[in-house]
Amino acid sequence: MPDLSVVIVSYNTRDLLRNCLLSLRESVGLDLEIIVVDNASSDGSAKMTRAEFPEVRLLAQSLNAWYCGGNNIGIDESSADIVLLLNPDTEVAPDALALMRRFLLDHPDYVGVTAQLVYPDGKLQPTCARIPDFRHLLMAYSALGYLLPTLKRELHSEVTYGDWDRGSDRDVEAIPGACTMMRRADIRLDDDLLLYFPEETLARRLRRPMRFLAAAKIIHHEKSSTRSWFATSIFFRDMLIYCRKHHGLARMLLLWALSRPVYWLMWLKNRRHRC
Repeated sequence: MPDLSVVIVSYNTRDLLRNCLLSLRESVGLDLEIIVVDNASSDGSAKMTRAEFPEVRLLAQSLNAWYCGGNNIGIDESSADIVLLLNPDTEVAPDALALMRRFLLDHPDYVGVTAQLVYPDGKLQPTCARIPDFRHLLMAYSALGYLLPTLKRELHSEVTYGDWDRGSDRDVEAIPGACTMMRRADIRLDDDLLLYFPEETLARRLRRPMRFLAAAKIIHHEKSSTRSWFATSIFFRDMLIYCRKHHGLARMLLLWALSRPVYWLMWLKNRRHRC
């Protein structure tokens, strides 16, 4: 059995995926099982993986299974007791995965662990968060945030650990989907979601501590395959599903109504930019 299964869901990120897989080849101290779930990419990602990385298990899909569905496909095919969900737009430091796995083995009371994610220029990314409550959803994604900007800023700082620079280890409630390591028994994602809110859903379901490790370092290019209006529309769709499941139908309908102005303003901005 491998020490760690790494599941990477890729959609039209061929060059970034290549760099990610090259970095995994340099990982030390672990026997890795690497599984790439290609979500029907049109850029030759699957062909590149087959040709250049014969050690990788490629699960090429005929249809896009999205982030949550694609990861669940990979999780179901994994064989290690510990699984890492890793974005294809990442580059892993040689010792990062071993450090993360060792933490989970040494701390059975922790359900998950993540790494310090940095932009290509070395700037730290503000990852990890508290589980957002309904007030945060309203302030962050509806017209109320424009009417109550001070409250919006306060809630955002509270949810995103605004007092923490990500330069040190910390217990957190939710870890980023770009780099989520958990035991295979715990890590399955919500199939009703497509791209967004899987981290918050995991945190709500598991309700056990997670850890941010500053010594484990990973470069993250961020949002490489989600920079589009279509992805934005998926975000609002997933947000409402998440809200209905965890805050009830009435609050979901309220959030839908109050988020429509934001949604349409973003649509108009995108349309103007395209023209």
